[in-house]
Amino acid sequence: MSIVQEFKEFAVKGNAVDMAVGIIIGAAFGKIVSSVVADVVMPPIGLLLGGMDFSALALTLRAATAEAPAVVISYGRFVQTAVDFVIVAFAIFMLVKGINTLKKKEAAAPAVPAEPSPEQILLTEIRDLLKQPR
Repeated sequence: MSIVQEFKEFAVKGNAVDMAVGIIIGAAFGKIVSSVVADVVMPPIGLLLGGMDFSALALTLRAATAEAPAVVISYGRFVQTAVDFVIVAFAIFMLVKGINTLKKKEAAAPAVPAEPSPEQILLTEIRDLLKQPR
């Protein structure tokens, strides 16, 4: 089997396609969460903490000079990214929890009894005959 044929089989398998769709949706979801955190969640938190803008919080290690830009540690962006992570992790947790709940309900649902096989019918008849008094 050639490499091209193997790759073609891998690429069209359901798992690979599902994974690709998941990555694309995850990237879009990440952008949405980043926007929610930066534009909706952090401004009220900053207001509650005295009007702080978290994205501007930074520790300057070396001031800017004519030859070089400033060297800073932008810990405000880190705080925003950490909040992004917590929100994404919670959303994924809730999604997995929902899926697991659906799977448990599906597993707990009684299975519809299938028609007995000819062997089962025959064995039932034999059992019933053996139970009859002689």
